[in-house]
Amino acid sequence: MLAFAAAVFLLIITPGPGVLSAAGVGSAFGFRPGIAYVTGLWLGNNLVALAVVSGLAALLFSLPWLRTFLLMVSTAYLLYLAAKIAFSGSKIGFIRVEKPPGFWGGLALQGVNPKAYVVHTTLMSGFAFLPQNLILEIILKFIVMNAIWIPIHLAWLLAGVGLNRLDLTARTQRIINMTMALAMLGVVGLAIIFRP
Repeated sequence: MLAFAAAVFLLIITPGPGVLSAAGVGSAFGFRPGIAYVTGLWLGNNLVALAVVSGLAALLFSLPWLRTFLLMVSTAYLLYLAAKIAFSGSKIGFIRVEKPPGFWGGLALQGVNPKAYVVHTTLMSGFAFLPQNLILEIILKFIVMNAIWIPIHLAWLLAGVGLNRLDLTARTQRIINMTMALAMLGVVGLAIIFRP
């Protein structure tokens, strides 16, 4: 189980759309909207894990046309979310973003987050530590995964909030938000390029 916990930590702490967007929402909109967003991410993360464990994700991704459609929807939504973060502090009137993505935005992100499916497939199909009781193993994996997932995402959110609280110039804040959005898109681009 220690190897599983270490794998969870390393796979979740590395930048992906979830943690980067948590920091971006914290930086762009503050703590309270960030908590709503991270709560949506958390529920979405567990739903993705359930889809992987149940085989639903494998079934859906086995259909080439559906996989392509989901990839297009995923890319479009991640572009939208990155734009919300990038332009949250913009002074340009037609791209000013007033409303944070919130709970539903976090939930939707995990549904289309390529890294979430890869991570859960790796974690749930590997690291067998109770082969004689698969159901107990899956329950323990969910407990360990959430015990690590929650503090990591809260730490990224607080890092973003910390940036928001610094007395930064509007230009510097825009650069930070743009950088977070571009990093999120870069991770998604890598997931798309190197997908199986």
